Amino acid sequence: MQKKIQVIAVFPNAVKDVGFRITKDAMAVLADEPVVLRLPASLQTTIGTDCTKNVVFCAEKALLDGADCALVLGGDGSVIKIASDCTERGIPLLGINLGRIGYLAEVERDELYLLTRLSRGEYRIEERMMLSICIERDGKTIHKMPLALNEAVISNGAIARMVELAVSCGGHPVTSFHADGVIIATPTGSTAYSMSAGGPIIDPSLDCLCITPVCAHSLSARPILLSPDSPLTIENVCQREDNTYLTVDGKENYKLLYGDVVTVRRAAASTRMIRFHENGFYTVLSRKMGN
Repeated sequence: MQKKIQVIAVFPNAVKDVGFRITKDAMAVLADEPVVLRLPASLQTTIGTDCTKNVVFCAEKALLDGADCALVLGGDGSVIKIASDCTERGIPLLGINLGRIGYLAEVERDELYLLTRLSRGEYRIEERMMLSICIERDGKTIHKMPLALNEAVISNGAIARMVELAVSCGGHPVTSFHADGVIIATPTGSTAYSMSAGGPIIDPSLDCLCITPVCAHSLSARPILLSPDSPLTIENVCQREDNTYLTVDGKENYKLLYGDVVTVRRAAASTRMIRFHENGFYTVLSRKMGN
């Protein structure tokens, strides 16, 4: 039995939920539950309060204030977008899948009735590793990126040209990549960009990082699994290109200069995902990946 959810921060999706029909259906399911729903004030006129009496509208930046969980409508991108803020506040999140795959989402459109379990504490929490990423220049930290649930990607941000990167783990050289880019993925991120680039699918309960080259200019370049307990460093050793960028979870990027070092560590906090189903990672993998 988990904590009984009393305050739910709701993050609707105007693009994937036309007319907010699924949002309103979810609100209706929760109308008679002992919970308070916090929604963005900008949607007060659009959504209204006709489908539930227990809703409070507030500024979007304040949605998570005092919330017991976040309810995110959309695809994997929607979940990833809010994951860092939830992790930093220790708030678990629950995804309602409105996307094509929605691998991170727990509830499908025809499973909204499961939301009533929140107020009774009838759910479980699944911990997902996050990445802490910083950039060093001349031996000093110059920038810290947001926590990453999926991956960090280093690539040429302007045109398709090769980057050159030297990889070390715990201070020991591992390999060098001459490639279009390199992905450093968590087990969660192994089913995203890393998988598309030829990386392995990793059970999210495993503790590891995966480095996957993107279109490597070498027949010997292969994905590598590393321990997350030692700092992973990737140095930009490409002198002829000045458009190398670090991108975190597809939502923030930072330009890297020659000699810059990206340090990746396991974050101290983990993303807490609310789960109802007991069928496990492999059943979900089979169902959502098409086998």
